[in-house]
Amino acid sequence: MQVLTVNNLRKRFNLEAGFFAPLGRYVHAVNGVSFSIGRNETYGLVGESGCGKTTTARLLVRMYEADEGEILFQGYDKVVKNFIQDVRQLKGRDFKRYRERVKYVFQDPARSLNPRMTVYEVLTSGARWSTQNRSQASLREEAAAMLEEVGLSPADMERRPAEFSGGQRQRISIARGLMMKPDLLICDEVVSALDVSIQGQILNLLLDLRNKHKSLGEEISFLFIAHDLKVASYFCDRIGVMYHGEIMEEAPATVLWKSHLHPYTELLFSSAQNAGRVGETRDLPRAEAKSVGDGSLHLTDGCAFASRCPYAEDACFMEKPSLREAEVGHSVRCWR
Repeated sequence: MQVLTVNNLRKRFNLEAGFFAPLGRYVHAVNGVSFSIGRNETYGLVGESGCGKTTTARLLVRMYEADEGEILFQGYDKVVKNFIQDVRQLKGRDFKRYRERVKYVFQDPARSLNPRMTVYEVLTSGARWSTQNRSQASLREEAAAMLEEVGLSPADMERRPAEFSGGQRQRISIARGLMMKPDLLICDEVVSALDVSIQGQILNLLLDLRNKHKSLGEEISFLFIAHDLKVASYFCDRIGVMYHGEIMEEAPATVLWKSHLHPYTELLFSSAQNAGRVGETRDLPRAEAKSVGDGSLHLTDGCAFASRCPYAEDACFMEKPSLREAEVGHSVRCWR
């Protein structure tokens, strides 16, 4: 059973910002992305900076509004049981409930946590304004339990975010996301802003939380966004590799690690493996590289990766390959 299904999602931005900016020049950030996330599944979106993975995630919670495409959320309610919602059409109370079921953990906790709030206020502000009725006593009890769950102390509730380290702030962000008991937790580059020594701790925390909720029969899915395939393969069940707003390859993490097919995936893996440590990724080779932003200023007739691909042939520049299944559960967008 799927918790979220995305079909042909598209988003473009006007290249020139401002009210008097000329029209007609766009950055195509997301260009026909489709994927699904199952219940209790962790799905990874991986790619270089600027490939559209964060924009895709923000479209799912409607921080941006999609230009085209479909976002279907399949939830569970004691009254309605299983139900499917078209997220782009939700309004009012229905949209508010959706935002409670799908929570977002941002990349930089220093910017996403209000410095004027105490930790208790950070954790409970969403719940206090939600459709769920919880008493103050219940909220304080849940906040204390959630802090313990992420490796902090209930005594920290009256402290402010600035008093914590970067890793501790990210734990608070994760706790805030879990307070609403969501069906889907979107983790947007949650370790990239942290020291390498802390990254492993946060990844292990997420793994422990996922296993704990699963053992308790509480279904929670993850959308895990990263630029490092090594990190994503460690944490995710399935991975979609993005380039210039398109998914180039999709497969179970274990399969992708052993037998990746797309030249871009090969390039990402070689970069991650040469770096040596989890979370530390070298820049891609300059000789092959083209500015990430350049290629998305216009839609090409051929493969988006053709100008960087060492195996490109004439057909690669003339016609865009579709994302097709090369093996069961393993899809690739490549003429090879």
